[in-house]
Amino acid sequence: MNPQASSSLISPDGHVQRLSYAERNAPYWRRNLFVCVFGSFTTLLSLSMLLPFLPLYVQQLGVSSPSAIVQWSGVAFGATFFGTAITAPLWGRLADRYGRKPMLIRAAVGMAVVMSLIGLAHNLTELVVLRLVAGLIGGYASASIVMVGTQAPRERSGWALGMLSTGALAGNLVGPLVGGFLPTWVGIRGTFFVGGAIIAVAALLTIVVVREDFDPATDAKKRIDAGGALPPAVNRNVILALLVTAMMVLLANMSIEPIITVYIGQLGVPVDHVARMAGIVMAASAFGSMLTAARFGALADRIGSSKVIIGCLIATGVVLVPQAFVTEWWQLAILRGLMGMTLAGLLPSIAKEIRHSVADHNSGKTLGYLQSAQFSGQVIGPLIGGLIGAHIGLRAVFFVTAFLLLVCAGLNRWASARSLRLPGR
Repeated sequence: MNPQASSSLISPDGHVQRLSYAERNAPYWRRNLFVCVFGSFTTLLSLSMLLPFLPLYVQQLGVSSPSAIVQWSGVAFGATFFGTAITAPLWGRLADRYGRKPMLIRAAVGMAVVMSLIGLAHNLTELVVLRLVAGLIGGYASASIVMVGTQAPRERSGWALGMLSTGALAGNLVGPLVGGFLPTWVGIRGTFFVGGAIIAVAALLTIVVVREDFDPATDAKKRIDAGGALPPAVNRNVILALLVTAMMVLLANMSIEPIITVYIGQLGVPVDHVARMAGIVMAASAFGSMLTAARFGALADRIGSSKVIIGCLIATGVVLVPQAFVTEWWQLAILRGLMGMTLAGLLPSIAKEIRHSVADHNSGKTLGYLQSAQFSGQVIGPLIGGLIGAHIGLRAVFFVTAFLLLVCAGLNRWASARSLRLPGR
């Protein structure tokens, strides 16, 4: 399709009307969503499946001290999220300038290559550096949010982003399960090659199936609509509140991760069963989110994303509190599952609200900042949770996290009220 020919049309009165990026890509957004869901699932599956055997791989690379193995396993795992947090705004800016599809291809091909190279690492330094590079050049899920968020119709964007979130959550849930048995078949190093091959399939689908009508002459610049008006003014308070909230959502979900095993051990679970029960509890949150992500996204389409964000923040804060008083591991698993269900409504609704709060030519960059905020929360959460758990107590982690989420609910209520008084809103 010729972008120049499709970027405008002639109205009955003879005026030239420029079509927006979303309007020109309306025929493609469903097929692109399918590929993005599959690609997000496979890339996050490949990145998370090393969790069960990462300490063993670190040990193979020459680390013998148990404490050092734990420490460097955490560094190697977190390096990818740290790298993504750094470069997500850059890739979002380039998506605004050159299109969304090139960013998807870059992420998929880059991650397929780097994942395979991790299987060839000779020492700990190479492992950490390659995990960092995977984050710096990867981020398929982040690029998918930019594409889906800018192509899906406004009235369906919440549902579409919810479906995308479901694919990512499923990858994070299935990944550790696959990583638990795959090394027994192909070896630890072979597992990385399998992961690279899976991502390569996503890269091929992206190249062949994904369609995009991107016109740099109009899409990379500030667009004036047919009436001669500039896009609506942006309430920076709303954007800032949403970015802070996105960081807190991942912080809340990850703050308990470093101490779940220890916490379950204090609930009287036999030592031989602690690791297994901890895995169930960790998976409960992701499973709960998978059940409700698309539903909450559709709800945001109907009643407004701001209401869903505030409601889910309050609900998550409330569900966090009783987790500090459980006496059995299964009680914690149920509450974590409920928390996952309420958390699921947040990220798609936040992405939808941010997307429709900025002009098209800035959407990729702003959604990139959103991804950076999320991954920052994923890095900071375990650090804060471990610090509070070590110096104040494990149960205090739940109280502090609940308080932060309730503060975010108030912040979003305030920002939403201010946005109603903004001209053009």
